[in-house]
Amino acid sequence: MSEPSARRSPPAVEGTSGDHDPRGSISLQPAHRSTSRLETRWLFSLAHRFDASCGPSYWRHAALSTEIAEFDRALGQVVSEAAPGLLALPGVGTDVAGAHLVAAGDNPERLSSEAAFARLCGVAPLPASSGRTSRHRLNRGGDRIANNALWRIVLVRMSSDPRTRYYMERRTKEGLSKKEIIRCLKRYVAREVYRRLVGVDEQ
Repeated sequence: MSEPSARRSPPAVEGTSGDHDPRGSISLQPAHRSTSRLETRWLFSLAHRFDASCGPSYWRHAALSTEIAEFDRALGQVVSEAAPGLLALPGVGTDVAGAHLVAAGDNPERLSSEAAFARLCGVAPLPASSGRTSRHRLNRGGDRIANNALWRIVLVRMSSDPRTRYYMERRTKEGLSKKEIIRCLKRYVAREVYRRLVGVDEQ
């Protein structure tokens, strides 16, 4: 008995072979021609730009990573020339130092004193005492980017700096919460940063 017609192989199309698409439009065999080095580089560059513009991809990630690294190097050079002593502080990197330099550069009149700089960074204590309880509340004013930079320094020191860890233990025994201790530490760090910015303490 012969095989049903539905299972039979389709008839060959005239003028085609197994190496070509049945419609005769796409060849399955690679083109036998040499590609010059210039053409290869041009095609690679074209594919790179195409992938970089088509959403998340390997090429876009690589391009952005390269750009970020270049900006980091440029920022590190600027910061090291403008305030080398600032980078010597524990927990201070190029991005944190850059944030303080920008805050100080945009507000030179706020560098007249350490207290003025603390208010600029939003770490000046705001009394919130009641009765026999002496408290200070969160200061929501000032430059929030500079404030965040101080917070990042404090977080690094809380995990790696012995003096900061000892201070936390002592203040915790005194009844202060972690948030209150961080506010106190940010005020102390602001003092150190200010002295390095104005060149008072370069040790």
